[in-house]
Amino acid sequence: MSTDPARSPVASVVMAEPWAHVGRASSLDPGSGVVTLVDESTFAISGRTGDMVPGSAQGLFVRDTRILSRLEMRVNGARPEPLTTLSEEPFSAAFVSRCQPRSQSADSTLMVFRNRHVGQGMREDIAIRNFGDEPTYCTVELLVDADFADLFAVKEGRESNADGETTSLAEDGVLAFAYRRGAVSRGVEMHLSPAPSRLGEGQVELEAIVPARGSWSCCIEVHPVIEGKVVDPRYLCGQPVEHAAPAERMARWRRHLPQVASDDDRFCQILERSAEDLGALRIFDPDFPERVVVAAGAPWFMTVFGRDSLISSWMALIVDPDLALGVMQTLARFQGTDIDPRSEEEPGRILHEMRFGEAPSLSLGGGNIYYGTADATPLFVMLLGELRRWGLAREAVDELMPNAERALEWVESFGDADGDGYVEYHRATDRGLVNQGWKDSFDGIRFADGTVARPPIALAEVQAYVYGAYLARAHFAHEEGDANAYERYRAKAARLKASFNRDFWVEEKGWFAIGLDGDKRQIDSLASNMGHCLWTGIVDEEKAPAVAKHLLGEEMFSGWGIRTLAMGMGGYNPISYHCGSVWPHDTAIVAAGLARYGFVEEAMRVTAGLLEAAGALGGRLPELFSGLDSSELAVPVAYPTSCSPQAWAAASPFMCLRTILRLDPWVPYGKTWLSPHLPDGMTRLRVEGIPLAGSRVTVDVDEGVVSVEGMPPDVELVRSPRDPASAL
Repeated sequence: MSTDPARSPVASVVMAEPWAHVGRASSLDPGSGVVTLVDESTFAISGRTGDMVPGSAQGLFVRDTRILSRLEMRVNGARPEPLTTLSEEPFSAAFVSRCQPRSQSADSTLMVFRNRHVGQGMREDIAIRNFGDEPTYCTVELLVDADFADLFAVKEGRESNADGETTSLAEDGVLAFAYRRGAVSRGVEMHLSPAPSRLGEGQVELEAIVPARGSWSCCIEVHPVIEGKVVDPRYLCGQPVEHAAPAERMARWRRHLPQVASDDDRFCQILERSAEDLGALRIFDPDFPERVVVAAGAPWFMTVFGRDSLISSWMALIVDPDLALGVMQTLARFQGTDIDPRSEEEPGRILHEMRFGEAPSLSLGGGNIYYGTADATPLFVMLLGELRRWGLAREAVDELMPNAERALEWVESFGDADGDGYVEYHRATDRGLVNQGWKDSFDGIRFADGTVARPPIALAEVQAYVYGAYLARAHFAHEEGDANAYERYRAKAARLKASFNRDFWVEEKGWFAIGLDGDKRQIDSLASNMGHCLWTGIVDEEKAPAVAKHLLGEEMFSGWGIRTLAMGMGGYNPISYHCGSVWPHDTAIVAAGLARYGFVEEAMRVTAGLLEAAGALGGRLPELFSGLDSSELAVPVAYPTSCSPQAWAAASPFMCLRTILRLDPWVPYGKTWLSPHLPDGMTRLRVEGIPLAGSRVTVDVDEGVVSVEGMPPDVELVRSPRDPASAL
């Protein structure tokens, strides 16, 4: 067993089990007035006044623990009346309300401003402005509590920490709460400036005399306490907020993003929103501050996920390849080394999820890890190959080659336990995920008659990723001049492609099975998974037209995107998680796959539908939305517990941008393919500053005329799409 405390088997026994729960999650529908602020693994959920109300999913969360479960403000004994909420940054907001003075009047002359900044804790500046002609005496009361509930207990509305002990202390102007369960201790301290006039258990009172036409203010700092160590929030009272780490990081992110201009203003707005969301979802490890990692989504998944982080950073290559490199380096750091059924760790396996509820520090290395995923490991090798194709950080990519070798060893041993040439999954204990592909809900993999498939299951898209991993490894060997390894991995890819097209093709229906079950039966439902197979190139070209036809058929294409499961299939439900809903990342991958096989008009139709959905939703795509047809409703119906922002969804418009440009770099071979095709309604598109092999490339498309500037000097621009058959 590993001796690294970050991966201790003991830790994995006592941690929460988010991956095994199938209950109903608490809704955070933005339409209900919920405001979510996020910075790395810190996030705050409140109502429109800024209050965090007990008995709900609201609160301040740090490292998967709710350190404030209540923060309500009363002015002169009453709740302020909300007026507006302003949020220009993902980590800060201003809550504006009004309140009545003690002497009642027809109209209030008092306004309350709560400026909140989250990051490793929280800072809140409270100001009361008096627009009256007389000074006004006010009492400001804060009602505070902390339950130290586990993130997933809050998300799912369960009781949490019933076996722990919580205490509170109010002295020296500080309100503190502490929690202990066995060896685990957490706490929170609230510091106020000026000092409160009264401080009690769960209650703070300040007295203010607000001058006529003047204002009164105070500042609150909320400090997490982890294993007895008080942690300073990123924003401290008295210091300029624009100089805090989250603000500076976001400013740098914006400065280095490519600039997009088009006669389709909506498209530019969607990309801008996506860029903001991706910037908000980045995580910075204190142990390796140069490595940036993208979290899966806010508020519930602000952590490292194998599959999610890999696919999201792949989609974002066109704006920031360093994001993918940071993801790869971090996942390599925690690559499996031991065999542990409790966490499903296996040598070479790439993790599924990292959690921090009882972690002893702010480092990623303090998290608990679960490895139960079938696709992250081949995706790791695929993305490493893609980084090479983009000409990024050759030495850094070379350093990851041993990790790629171990990943492929897992693919061919633990991944293919029965030796049939396919990677299957079957959870090691009843604590793990039943389904370990991206459709990981318990009922997400079904036969056409609705029967839920039983593991071990070999998913179609997982085999497609393995195919892509073999090709990536072959091309690495070609660069190294290792002819034997090159031929060996080309042969592996060719054999897998041949067997896949034989065993997964449902001849009588003309589509690929979603997978093979434990008895090697085809799981014959019509589903979106085969679109991922187009993306990697594993589909035989003669079968591709039938696949494209089914993906664009009325049973699969909703007008907004590709349904996860076709109408007419058993178990179809347009408002389910994986059985008929639309996932933006899934749709974007399908569009990329269609374009790869030359179905450009079809790819643009799918892309246009997804952009229409984003525009109808205010520019931000949710994690998933209903599979109801666009002819039925004018706006897509979001799934109630969707993460927003969510990494896959935020990165999807950038995948669409790459598909529109038909941009396919292959820097080691000295070529980059480019063949733009704009969707209907767009006649001009300019993308300035695409990062490629150390250069910044500008592509300009105007009424069909394409011009390119800034190509790396040793890379030839090929003004046509790459032949999908050229992969081998």
